[in-house]
Amino acid sequence: MERILQLFRLLEGGTATGTGGGGMITTIIMLAGMGLVLYFFMYRPQKKQEKESQNMRDSLAVGDEITTAGGIIGKIVRIREETVTIMTGKEGTTLRILKTSIRSIDVKADAPADTEDEKDKK
Repeated sequence: MERILQLFRLLEGGTATGTGGGGMITTIIMLAGMGLVLYFFMYRPQKKQEKESQNMRDSLAVGDEITTAGGIIGKIVRIREETVTIMTGKEGTTLRILKTSIRSIDVKADAPADTEDEKDKK
């Protein structure tokens, strides 16, 4: 048992008799643990969310109904490389916005949309 304790003291940066230095091994293990915690709780979820947002932007199609980060709701009428033109009202008002400002796709163009008349019948 005494030999095991001496080995641990040597690994921690001390001497076999128990006197001296700080715990170099302990410090390294704690830093590695903190690095893993940062990776799993901060970096990894952020990368996953960025990937999902990019996939959503790549799947945009003319006719999709979207909501912007500012809360504007509209239907896509034109898609460019970095911008999208949306129609926001019955009067045909159009806005040109950046793709990065799109928060969500509410209704896909190929999905059947319920009209207000169909909702009233149900």
